[in-house]
Formats: sequence, C-alpha cells, structure tokens
Amino acid sequence: MAYAVRPAEERDLHLLADIERSADELFGPLGIVFPAGPTVIEEVGAGALQLLVVGDPPIGFAAIIEVDGHRHLEQIALHADHTGRGLGRPLMERVIGDADGGELTLITFRDVPWNGPWYTRFGFVEMPEPEWGPELRAHWQAEIAAGLHELGPRLIMRHRGR
Repeated sequence: MAYAVRPAEERDLHLLADIERSADELFGPLGIVFPAGPTVIEEVGAGALQLLVVGDPPIGFAAIIEVDGHRHLEQIALHADHTGRGLGRPLMERVIGDADGGELTLITFRDVPWNGPWYTRFGFVEMPEPEWGPELRAHWQAEIAAGLHELGPRLIMRHRGR
C-alpha cells in the first residue's frame, strides 16, 4: 500500500467519512464523544477548496476551505488503524506547503495530544481573538452551537507560512 499524499479523486470520496469516524473513535477514551450527525467531510465534501488524501486507497485526508480570504484546515483525519506511525506528518506538511507561505488557520481541541500540541510542532500558534475575521468568528460560534465546546477546551490556531 502506498502512502503518498495526493489530491483526492472521485473514487476516494466514498471512503473519507469512514476514515473520519474511525479517527473520531480515538477521542472516546478522553471522554470526547462527538454528537450524532454528518461528519465534517460529509458536510464539506467535494466543495472543499482543496481535498488531499494520504495512501491509495486513502487512509487519511485533509479538507481545506477558505475563511476570511485565507486557507482554513477544516478537517484532518487518519484512520485509527494507521495512527502513531508518522503518516499524518506528510499530510500536514503538504497542507502547509500548499498554502504557499500564506496564513492557514484551524480550530481544534487545546489539550488533546494529537490536536493542539501536535499542530504546535508544525509552527501553529494560538490566534488572539481580536485578530479573528468575521467568517472565522462565525465558524467558532457554529461550533459552540453544535456543542463541540462542551466536549473540551477549543482554540483557534494560525500558521503564518514559511
């Protein structure tokens, strides 16, 4: 099985929701159980600004959307059977590289080891609230309304490019 990062193809799309559900199960032991409903990838889907996968067939993906005129990592997920092997790193490096030195934002759990601390290793830092644009602020509020902030502390992070 190849683990190269590549743009998603139509043949990959039906596999991505199961990858995300598998990744979400890793949060269970931390007491984080996501609300029932569609996965992020089912909501964003082919309408993403960029959709990358790792592997063929895919074992992980990253969905990038546009928020306030810049790239926003809406979701990155690796199938639970493939975590802990460093396979998320090339996917994240590609997301950052494809931002061409521009700003890249994301919203994540502050303290989950494969969330806030993991993104910090790639150069992401917490973005102060006064610097949030209107779309990012609306995204934050939508997460609150969906109950995500009840599951644990969240934060907005930014990568300013290389």
